[in-house]
Amino acid sequence: MLFRRRKPQKFADKLRDMVWPRKGFTRPIRYFQRRIVRLTASPHAIAAGFTAGIIVSWTPVIGVHIVIAFVLAYLVGGNLLAATLGCLAAGNPFTYPFIWAITWEIGHLILGRESGDQSGSIDLPALFHNLDIWQLWGGVLEPMLLGAIPPAILSGLIVYSITFYGVRGFQRRRKARLMERARERMAFAAQNAPTV
Repeated sequence: MLFRRRKPQKFADKLRDMVWPRKGFTRPIRYFQRRIVRLTASPHAIAAGFTAGIIVSWTPVIGVHIVIAFVLAYLVGGNLLAATLGCLAAGNPFTYPFIWAITWEIGHLILGRESGDQSGSIDLPALFHNLDIWQLWGGVLEPMLLGAIPPAILSGLIVYSITFYGVRGFQRRRKARLMERARERMAFAAQNAPTV
């Protein structure tokens, strides 16, 4: 196997790595940051695409998040790979319970309903089994879609500005480093040029 360990890892080490990773919990965050700023697109395209992925992750339509993010990113001139990274960064099994709880509560506030009211309880398995879309819409999807609007707008504005200025700064620093290396190479070549 190509990337197999020379010395197999013990079960206790595997278990410890699952609970507390060697490289820390911030490694995935650093990976996403580096992956986003190194995309080859304009700062607006990267920020718009990443923001589209974040915004779509607030909606309860899990199966089509990336497709909707692609469409939204295309409409605003965003990068499609950045939209995918935005979906993966914001919408994952660790964040969905919090996202759903927030959108549920905000949606019920917008609609003027009590979210903890048990008189209108919903039997989700029965709704999906009978495919009663209208009851599913009124009881679940409507409050969650309406509740997704305020946090999506707020997080979209914050994420766009942070991503735009971060990518622009990274690209400027990278361009300056490349220009400096090119100057050094040209100066070295001029000094070592053969004389006739």
